[in-house]
Amino acid sequence: MSTTTVVLAATSSEVLNVIAAFVGGLVIAGALVWAVQFGMRVMDRELPHPSPEDHPKMPEGGPVHEMREMREPDEVPQTEGGERLMPYELRHAGSRRGEDQKRKRWLPGSSGSFGSGGLGHT
Repeated sequence: MSTTTVVLAATSSEVLNVIAAFVGGLVIAGALVWAVQFGMRVMDRELPHPSPEDHPKMPEGGPVHEMREMREPDEVPQTEGGERLMPYELRHAGSRRGEDQKRKRWLPGSSGSFGSGGLGHT
């Protein structure tokens, strides 16, 4: 093989690579254009977005605030004669509003967890 044949063969393979890359880019660009058009058609078939009148409004008195209260558990009523308690004999709520509404605070040095090396209740 002469050097001109080798150069022509190398040049033709480079040209083929460039053409293949260009065609691949065109295919990808065409697929992207198709995907955008398809998405636009799907969005046109969807229901319209809600108008501002359809959105919920704030109450007249302003925003509702969180209410905190200390709760105490309800005791299970005692039965007489060893009869079992039926579900309809229980109260609806499992707790009630506590008498003392002050939050219990942690006092440094008054408690420790198991294995922490703390002094515990002193």
